[in-house]
Amino acid sequence: MKCPICRNGETGPGKATVTLERDGVILVVKGVPARVCGNCGEEYVDEAAARRLLEAAENDLKAGIKLDVRDYAAA
Repeated sequence: MKCPICRNGETGPGKATVTLERDGVILVVKGVPARVCGNCGEEYVDEAAARRLLEAAENDLKAGIKLDVRDYAAA
């Protein structure tokens, strides 16, 4: 897919580090599968992975965790 940010590069399979922050909770997840632009480095996480990340952040919020750093684990 052509990168919508730089409009020059093509995206290919790669990994991303995603940081989510909400209501004082910070979740950092490393190794998230993503499409990465070979030109500008922009990262695109698919819908299924994004849903899992948001669920993890919601669980941390409910558990009272303020900071969590983890590796991505496929379902």
